[in-house]
Amino acid sequence: MARIAGVDLPPSKRVDIGLTYIYGIGRVRAGQILQKVRIEPSVKVKDLSDEQTLSIQRVINQEGRVEGDLRKAISLDIKRLIEIGSYRGMRHRRALPVRGQRTHTNARTRRGPRRAIAGKKKTAK
Repeated sequence: MARIAGVDLPPSKRVDIGLTYIYGIGRVRAGQILQKVRIEPSVKVKDLSDEQTLSIQRVINQEGRVEGDLRKAISLDIKRLIEIGSYRGMRHRRALPVRGQRTHTNARTRRGPRRAIAGKKKTAK
């Protein structure tokens, strides 16, 4: 089983899909990484040699942040926005959508389940 950036990649998956299990690597970045190390994307993770795994790990470490470092950087960025009192920071603080979505209706994922209003009942038709 290949272990890259502290994540066990699923052995039965293709390498390009398996790399997406690492936080911070999507389909496009996985393809770019495999192109740099000259590995065919259709190869299964279990068929990778130790040498290929090390070369993938080297490229990931050189290119940028993944997993813990990336999570930490994102949380620090959000904390900075909150501290300086920017509009985006206020939206994060109030647990509302940050990127301009409507909240009159929708946004239930971010705002949580509906709260019942005392004394208000649905009227029968």
